[in-house]
Amino acid sequence: MDAELADWLAATPLEADEDATIEESREISGRAHLLAGQRLNPALIPASETDQVIDGPAGPLPIRVLRPAGPDTRRPTAVYFHGGGWIAGTIDTHLHHARRICTQADVVVVSVGYRLAPEHPFPAAFDDAVFATEWVARRTEELGGEPGTLILAGDSAGGQLAASVAIARRDAGQPVTAQLLLYPVTDVSGRYADPEVNARYMSRRTTGTNYGLTLQGMVTFATNYVDEESSTDWRVSPMRAADLTGVAPAVIHTATLDVLRTEGNFYGDALRRAGVRVISREWPTLNHSYFGFGGVSAVADSAAAQAAEDLRELLAGGGN
Repeated sequence: MDAELADWLAATPLEADEDATIEESREISGRAHLLAGQRLNPALIPASETDQVIDGPAGPLPIRVLRPAGPDTRRPTAVYFHGGGWIAGTIDTHLHHARRICTQADVVVVSVGYRLAPEHPFPAAFDDAVFATEWVARRTEELGGEPGTLILAGDSAGGQLAASVAIARRDAGQPVTAQLLLYPVTDVSGRYADPEVNARYMSRRTTGTNYGLTLQGMVTFATNYVDEESSTDWRVSPMRAADLTGVAPAVIHTATLDVLRTEGNFYGDALRRAGVRVISREWPTLNHSYFGFGGVSAVADSAAAQAAEDLRELLAGGGN
């Protein structure tokens, strides 16, 4: 494991103990991300950041619009969904994620504060994500973006939301331009507690108790978000979609020392088999959540910057 990240994790845990309350889990996760965000290179702060609240499917839905500096020209627009296992995270704890995407990929970013479980179980987060995407799609020019170019982006559980919304947009005849999926959740069937399902994914066996995110942590997240019957629904398990043909091209980055590595890699394989363009990378010395640790680790910083470069290449027609 990257030494700088290892030292950071030793002092700043990402995950609460098994007997922690939801609020305690949110506090520990949020603190780690906020502290890491304070180390972000000031050069990666956008020209403007504007908060507003829109009328979501079940009430107020907070968003933050980030715009990059530079010439006053239209840029692609990315809708970003934060990680946190569907139970934690906010547009504040993951602000530095959105800032990096905005400045390094040179895109307008709309970060979405979707509803969290267990107060709002599945499909609440998905419904908010779909609604926010539709809201942004109707207003790309108003938000400073170029018309007709819409990206879905997210990390971890947010990557799952981005992937599932991309499928929903395909099904609605309104496909998006691209996806940026950072160590995404892609298969929640069995809620990480089914031995048969877990056996399909090597990283659930080899990295399930180390490196900041544990397999038991994923059990806690999944059981608080979705019931067993719904866990195979593509709206929470995009890997389980019957057909991925015509889904938006994707950048997928995973980390070797991450319990979610294998399912993220397998999702890229499934997209390629369906004829979807994909740029994928796996970072051998990094762990889950590394995208937010660019100020902590030079290796993580380089990997995160590569994601923006890959997104720009994908938008230019790259991928295989």
